[in-house]
Amino acid sequence: MRMYEIIRKKRDGYALSETEIAYVMGKYLSGEIPDHQVSALLMAIFLKGMTDTETESLTRQMRSSGLVMDLSDIPNPRIDKHSTGGVGDKTSIVLAPLVAAAGITVPMIAGRSLGHTGGTVDKLESVPGFRTDLSVHEFNETLRRIGVSIIGQTGEIAPADKKLYTLRDVTATIDSAPLIASSIMSKKLAEGIQGLVLDVKVGSGAFMKTVNEARKLAETMVHIGDSVGVKTVAVLTEMEEPLGKTIGNSLEIKECIAALRGKWSDDISKVTLTLGAWMIHLATLVSDFTFFYSGEVYTDFIGYQDGLRELITTGAAFKKFVEMIDAQHGDPEVAFQPFRMASAKITKQILSEKEGYIQRMDAEMAGSSAMLLGAGREKTEDSIDHSAGIILNRKTGDYVMKGEQIALFHYNREEHIKEAEEVFLSGITIGPEKVKKRDPVLEVISEIAHESK
Repeated sequence: MRMYEIIRKKRDGYALSETEIAYVMGKYLSGEIPDHQVSALLMAIFLKGMTDTETESLTRQMRSSGLVMDLSDIPNPRIDKHSTGGVGDKTSIVLAPLVAAAGITVPMIAGRSLGHTGGTVDKLESVPGFRTDLSVHEFNETLRRIGVSIIGQTGEIAPADKKLYTLRDVTATIDSAPLIASSIMSKKLAEGIQGLVLDVKVGSGAFMKTVNEARKLAETMVHIGDSVGVKTVAVLTEMEEPLGKTIGNSLEIKECIAALRGKWSDDISKVTLTLGAWMIHLATLVSDFTFFYSGEVYTDFIGYQDGLRELITTGAAFKKFVEMIDAQHGDPEVAFQPFRMASAKITKQILSEKEGYIQRMDAEMAGSSAMLLGAGREKTEDSIDHSAGIILNRKTGDYVMKGEQIALFHYNREEHIKEAEEVFLSGITIGPEKVKKRDPVLEVISEIAHESK
């Protein structure tokens, strides 16, 4: 078997066999196949696509390239959530402790920011001392002790994916549905979970720009999960404008803390409660789990959301968040005193250039602006400024006067401020007519949506 022939086969649009995919993964990890040949194969996949069978094979090979965790001795159901990435998307940080407070174990391996999209790992690392680099042993022990842990990808889990992702980053092959699906699912299926809820973002600030693209990706990932015995549901959610009122790492943590104390925007609340309800539903399918809290038994989706709200109201979710920070070596006092996180030295008001309704706030432009301020990274090796970012004082549908503050920039470096402002304002459309805000939850993709215990 020769790598040259495999590249040519995919270049010409033919499907690769599992044996060929296994050969590439094995030889690449051992160093017998060079980066330039794998880069050529990635570009061929980007241009020609992969069949569902190929994508499933690639996912299996990447998952089995490293450790597959066994958490079967944990009595509670093990359910995770993953987002395909967006701007201001902080739901994982609210959702993980919230669902753990409901009695579900949440093992979550999250990612870092890249380009205009944010990363859960970077956000959590803005909490002083917080470690996302726990070993697999430490991760398992934390899950057993408090029921939730969020870490970054380790060298032990799906190392083939980690190596491929680095190449995808520098070869402009990130935005490939089969490569995205196999990357996400290989890590998730190595976590030892029983169920998975996917938040597939749709819109200008997402990798998937259209509902059709997002639906295809969601269907692929749902099928992969179900095919290996992990109950999987995908929820398509809106990413035309940023989620919530903040963009940037420490700013978003502050918004998460507010949300866990019941002060959350409508879009964060809707997305979080929808995803959480599906996580609870999956828990009831894979075990005899019953959502019981404060003398109340919750048995349907409306009830699940009511129960999750109760966990916010009573402070149980906030308490679990504090436990997670403490367990991962962070400063738990940050939850009570968010100002203990780093703050930017400079702020700048971004003012409306005209009067009228905000008809559009482009998520990609807002995310790119935050990246220029230092909140994100253009390349994986770039460093980020945890204190940089944007507070959004107005969003789509709001009426603004000329000269009124739309946003407040937070930053420490002056060199890109003019460009950041121009990029941000280029994504703002203001007109005389008020536009109706779209429901942030667009669609659910599931093969078990109507299944019951």
